[in-house]
Amino acid sequence: MINYEENIEVQGARVHNLKNIDVTIPREKLVVITGLSGSGKSSLAFDTIYAEGQRRYIETFSAYARQFLGGLERPDVDKIDGLSPVIAIEQKTTSKSPRSTVGTITEIYDFLRLLFARAGDAYSYNTGEKMVSYSDDQIKELIKKDYNGKKINVLAPVIKSRKGHYRELFEQIAKQGFVKVRIDGEVKDIVKGMKVDRYKTHDIEIVIDRLKVSDTEDMDKRLSETINTAMYSGENVLMVLEEGQTVARYFSRDLMCPTTGISYPVPEPNTFSFNSPKGMCPNCNGLGHVYEVNEKKIFPNKKLSVKSGGIAPLGEYKKSWAFKQIETIGQRYNFELTDPISSISEEAIDVLLNGGHETFEVDSKTLGVKRSYKIDYEGIANFIKSQYEEAGTTALKRWAKEYMDKITCPECEGARLRKESLYFKIDEKNIAELAHLDIAELAEFFKGLEKKLEGNQLKIAEEIIKEIKTRIQFLLDVGLDYLSLNRSSKSLSGGEAQRIRLATQIGSQLVGVLYILDEPSIGLHQRDNTRLIKSLEALRDIGNSVIVVEHDRDMIECADHVIDIGPRAGKHGGEIISQGHPNELKNENTLTADYITGKREIAVPKKRRKGNGKKITLSGSTGNNLKNVTVSFPLGQMIGVTGVSGSGKSTLINETLYPIMNAHYFNGVKKPMPYKKITGLEHIDKVIDINQSPIGRTPRSNPATYTGVFGEIRSLFAKTPEAAIRGYKPGRFSFNVKGGRCETCQGGGLRVIEMNFLPDVYVECETCNGKRFNRETLEIRYKGKSIADVLEMTINEAVDFFELIPKIYRKLKTIQDVGLGYISLGQQSTTLSGGEAQRIKLATELSKRDTGNTFYILDEPTTGLHFEDIRVLMEVLTRLVDKGNTILVIEHNMDVIKMVDYIIDIGYEGGRGGGKVVAQGTPEEVAQDKKSYTAKYLRPELNIPD
Repeated sequence: MINYEENIEVQGARVHNLKNIDVTIPREKLVVITGLSGSGKSSLAFDTIYAEGQRRYIETFSAYARQFLGGLERPDVDKIDGLSPVIAIEQKTTSKSPRSTVGTITEIYDFLRLLFARAGDAYSYNTGEKMVSYSDDQIKELIKKDYNGKKINVLAPVIKSRKGHYRELFEQIAKQGFVKVRIDGEVKDIVKGMKVDRYKTHDIEIVIDRLKVSDTEDMDKRLSETINTAMYSGENVLMVLEEGQTVARYFSRDLMCPTTGISYPVPEPNTFSFNSPKGMCPNCNGLGHVYEVNEKKIFPNKKLSVKSGGIAPLGEYKKSWAFKQIETIGQRYNFELTDPISSISEEAIDVLLNGGHETFEVDSKTLGVKRSYKIDYEGIANFIKSQYEEAGTTALKRWAKEYMDKITCPECEGARLRKESLYFKIDEKNIAELAHLDIAELAEFFKGLEKKLEGNQLKIAEEIIKEIKTRIQFLLDVGLDYLSLNRSSKSLSGGEAQRIRLATQIGSQLVGVLYILDEPSIGLHQRDNTRLIKSLEALRDIGNSVIVVEHDRDMIECADHVIDIGPRAGKHGGEIISQGHPNELKNENTLTADYITGKREIAVPKKRRKGNGKKITLSGSTGNNLKNVTVSFPLGQMIGVTGVSGSGKSTLINETLYPIMNAHYFNGVKKPMPYKKITGLEHIDKVIDINQSPIGRTPRSNPATYTGVFGEIRSLFAKTPEAAIRGYKPGRFSFNVKGGRCETCQGGGLRVIEMNFLPDVYVECETCNGKRFNRETLEIRYKGKSIADVLEMTINEAVDFFELIPKIYRKLKTIQDVGLGYISLGQQSTTLSGGEAQRIKLATELSKRDTGNTFYILDEPTTGLHFEDIRVLMEVLTRLVDKGNTILVIEHNMDVIKMVDYIIDIGYEGGRGGGKVVAQGTPEEVAQDKKSYTAKYLRPELNIPD
């Protein structure tokens, strides 16, 4: 009898390539699932255990609620027992929205907003005084106390420092029954048709009541009514003016400056949100930056004339309305279209940029009469701005952006909030200042905060501060002390994003939950690995079960239980080949065990390549945290860029070097981060970037379509004699367009049967039996195989089958070389593992003809790869470099780093403590550096003593 309190029992799992496996997973332990890429690890962890957990959770809802959620398909498994609620932390990157920040993802900013709304002190932005607010009773008592026996006017302010004639306002006030108003400090009777000078700024108050204050019951009642009326008309503000005095005193139900009378609305949490109209800066809409037209980009060369293209957005002269308008402006301001722009008067330049509307007359010398001209010109700058703000297409927006600069918003100075929100303070700091601090500095601020608060403020803030401190601590625990809360989430690396989500989960302090993580060590330097493992152990120790899909040696050795899936990948995997404690695993005869015990290893190359002596030098890079970095990339070698997470590797390569090279060779539009200059681009002839984005999100995408080999196969089928007789073109053999595909399932091979309250069921299409094509198309055969048969072939089978067709053979051979011989040509991209997708992408790029002069950039190509897969990958990359190409790898994996020819190490720390090149040279040279973290972990790999 299995005890379900101690184990999760999976029986008969057959999802994807799993071979009807049974597995027992201990609960409340750190369990690592490992094995070759594509062996079935994610199929077991995510597509079986997580999918079933999600499905059971949704089953608890009513049938009515489930119809809106959409059902979840039951995974192909006989039964799973002992399952707890499941939370998955997958490899998906965080939101790309500019409104998403570290503060919003971790919810620390939400707690800060609550703290400032409930316990913040408001200060006047005019005088810096502390704001005050009163109840109606308090106002009444203050008036009786301070004005006893005195004659006063009670006023309701309606207009404050605004221009206008206000005739309608005076009529409205008279209709309400009031007879006097105070205009700019002078009390006047309201008369019919009354108005003021519309071009001057005015202060207007309604005289609500004139009375002599006394301490009687009648006075009490009268004052209450007067205050109520004044508050209604003055929008929660009233003024009391003593007879004979000129300065009035303000009273408000809201927060109010006692001297100038400005008032703030009652603060709510969204008063401090840059994503809410109540809190965002109205100028930049809460983004912290605006785009402004740059005059230098409009007139790049002032020696040119208008006619020869001096105005960049308009280009050279052509017969158009815009140039006609400029000719008219020229007549008004005495310049010709052939004059250089530097000789045109500033006044005329201002009209060209900002527009003008005027009519003028010119004496016609030939006719001897005056001719009238009208300038009605929007202005180039205004036109570009309106195109940027209202453009219907991305292309137009991009065009406008070329002439604009991204600048910090001048109104909020990058703080993203409206003025009022920034004048609420706690311990002399506003919310934007706190969001700007490093997590480590923020932790310091909150450490001593409770001592600085007192009374009610402390009582209200206590719980919120406790929550904030806990969440900050978790971020510190996973090694993110260098981030700040206002850091945009789209600038985070994959490892940082995953660890933030992990910290958020640890912060929720749930117990009895099953957490499933997908390679959390991605993008993590060896130094931070220990912190990550400690965080996972903390999750386990409070009573959770943790399952990690991982290839990292440290993680495997620290696990309580390891499940190794194999023996190979794809069809040849899907079985449990060993499981137990890591020490038991080492005695097994498996690939994983061999690499952990050192029986097999990725050997260090006998000698390093010297390269071709040429180099690309990038000078003065200052993007994000880079500190004026100058670095040379030697060509004809394999270069490794290393450093701790957040040190600036991606900024230097993906955000600076790649956009420069892409723009140079292929006219790319992405703007690089700031740099001074680059030299040596003439030594190579193209750049190829292979990153981690997924290869296809629909079941219609497959390796054959992604690599482009399917197009060649379709052309081959169209050239067969039978297809030529029938007049079939390559489109006939596509399952995505009408003609050759089966119309019942529209080329999908599956039909969806919608079940109202249950998950949709996918059944094989009964017309084509899952073949995707109609009968006529399937009758066309090449070497006895139909197009559907070819899609079902594995890459290994297809390589032999198409051996004599060079175009097809070359592409398939590359897929085989990167170790993916086991996948089928028509396998849906959505069922490929992360490591498989990365290698398909790599194979696609590698199958393009390399010139022996290509620069490849690979961002963590070992993502999702087992030790054996890394060995295969390195063989492919080595062959490429041997042909004379240059490969640059951003990597943390020591098996790759020890094999490169040249290392550029960035650090020493992440964030503000990084951004410098701390060591460079061959792995042996870098390993000698005593301060570098990379060197510390590289020495054992190269057998160099510490």
